[in-house]
Amino acid sequence: MTEPRCRAGTKSREGEATLSGGLLRIYGIGVLIIGDSGIGKSESSLELIARGHKFVSDDVVHVRRDGPGRLVGAAPSLSRNFMEIRGLGIINIKEIFGPRSISPKSRIDLIIRLKKWRHGLELDRLGLKVPEDEVILGEKVPQLFIPVAPGRNIATLIEVACKVHLLREKGYHAPHEIMKRLDRALS
Repeated sequence: MTEPRCRAGTKSREGEATLSGGLLRIYGIGVLIIGDSGIGKSESSLELIARGHKFVSDDVVHVRRDGPGRLVGAAPSLSRNFMEIRGLGIINIKEIFGPRSISPKSRIDLIIRLKKWRHGLELDRLGLKVPEDEVILGEKVPQLFIPVAPGRNIATLIEVACKVHLLREKGYHAPHEIMKRLDRALS
């Protein structure tokens, strides 16, 4: 049997994987936030928790298959409720924000990949191309890319990305709507 594709991961074995990233529940969906070290994953997660979203794990996520098409992630027991923030060190999310800020586990419904913006980086500015799904433990998980640059509010962009994902799940695609309007205006 071939090893499952898992670019976001660090280790995997049959039915389980250990991924590098943070996991939160945002608007009821499990969101795995991944990206290069120092890109702002934990700081963005901290802002999202302060806005009332639920924290599952920071930096390391244990993932297991929980039925067909269903992946569930949780924090390792050693680091459960803890987050590392550069300049502050290790903080306890449950102690700072209270027990309602924590979720012990979550499905993984969406991957947000933070990518450092650089001049010449090709982006689909209209959103007509949906990025290729990430495959974890043989399961496809939709993903969205968010370019990170000074002055961008990444937490807000992650919230909006989650809402875009929820709308797509219902069949609504804003880029398709505007293209239809454009076609009507041109005909």
